[in-house]
Amino acid sequence: MSGSPKGDRAEEPPTLTIPRGTLLRSRVVSDVGTTLSRALDRELTGYATLVPQETLLLSGEARGVITFDDGVPVLAYNTVTDSGGPDALAELAVPGPYRVELYAVDASGLAAAHEERALRVAPDAAATELADDPDLAERTRESAPEERLRDADDEDDAVAAFLADEERIDAIREQARSEARDRAAEWGIDDALDGPDEFE
Repeated sequence: MSGSPKGDRAEEPPTLTIPRGTLLRSRVVSDVGTTLSRALDRELTGYATLVPQETLLLSGEARGVITFDDGVPVLAYNTVTDSGGPDALAELAVPGPYRVELYAVDASGLAAAHEERALRVAPDAAATELADDPDLAERTRESAPEERLRDADDEDDAVAAFLADEERIDAIREQARSEARDRAAEWGIDDALDGPDEFE
């Protein structure tokens, strides 16, 4: 299983490639939390495919894969948009019902995929964003390896530090202003930037 490439880019995003597993369950559910809880209780190593029913009716762009290691979510991937990690979860966070299939896979079959850090999500992120279930999120954190929890906390700290770095943010804004002015000059639309600053 893998995502499809999209056009020419300087750097292609990682795609998720995992072996076909043993189908354990296939059904329509109104709450993804049911599937996440089942995977946690079974200490499943494998993956779930999630297709929101509204995407089938409206040709939407949300067909997701969530992988598990001993029941704890590791990766999230949208096979339609090639988005991974938190972005994929955000795209999948739409009203149910969902068509869900749950597969078991040997741990060795997921080892390579689980090295793709760009596709990783915090252990409790799926329970929080897809199921809106604080109790399930807490149970998932309790089952997650310490290393996974440290990684998630480190990422949160990095984001908080970035947002607190006003000088860095101001520098990024100034660079954006400068690039916009340069493009406007190239395209002959300098007057468009004479009004209020768009980057504040």
